Amino acid sequence: MLVMNKRIFLLFIVTAFVLMGANAAKVVKILAIGNSFSEDAIEQNLHELADADGVKTIIANLYIPGCSLEHHMKCVNEDLKSYRYRKIGVDGKMQQIDKEQVSKALADEEWDYVSVQQASHFSGVYDTYQPYLKELVAYVKTHTSPKTKIVFHQTWAYSNDSKHDGFVKYGNNQLIMYNCILDATRKVIHDCHPDILVPAGTAIQNARTSYIGDRMNRDGYHLNLTYGRYTAACTWYQAIFKKSVVGNKYLPMGMTEAERTIAQKSARAAVKHPFVITKI
Repeated sequence: MLVMNKRIFLLFIVTAFVLMGANAAKVVKILAIGNSFSEDAIEQNLHELADADGVKTIIANLYIPGCSLEHHMKCVNEDLKSYRYRKIGVDGKMQQIDKEQVSKALADEEWDYVSVQQASHFSGVYDTYQPYLKELVAYVKTHTSPKTKIVFHQTWAYSNDSKHDGFVKYGNNQLIMYNCILDATRKVIHDCHPDILVPAGTAIQNARTSYIGDRMNRDGYHLNLTYGRYTAACTWYQAIFKKSVVGNKYLPMGMTEAERTIAQKSARAAVKHPFVITKI
């Protein structure tokens, strides 16, 4: 009986160490095929949010300024070395490779998530998405693991005083642009069936209902460097990890606790209700 109990105890200890090792070894790997809007969303804060919750990540962004889905597909089809590739390792340190290719970035890691998005000025014009989005999703699926999940990054409407040339497509009206983005997002979900939607556009719109108001951007279209970017990262965190970001302890330098609360609540509400503006 004593021998049996020792064996059971040893088996328990070995199993516990194996499980602990498996959990310690798990690193969530995220790649964005994007532009400056994915830079705003994931190149800062997302790693820190995950780390504050004990989640290890590798986060990377393939970047061409203002890159549309059509241009992404041109780069894919011609295997162009057109991207700035930034990767944040488990240790939080960023490495950069210039003149990178989509093919090499996809092969760089066994990605858990790969995101796609449209250029901001076309984000509410669905005719500009296809056939390029379907082609890009198909390419990603054939060049990654069957376990890799496709993420659609819904971006945000410009500030009402934006001077971006593309704003005229929406009558220089933020709510019109936002609603056009929602319509395009619905069609993406219907036509391309992404595994995950990151509704950053809705999160930003939610935050605009707070005392922050229409100050979520730094130049009319890119996000404010503190609470703007933090809100987008919170939305990614909530959508990817499927756990509430509200209460996460990470607070970037230069942000107030009130701004953190607004950002976190805006993100949580957006993931729960991606097609509705929630007053914060």
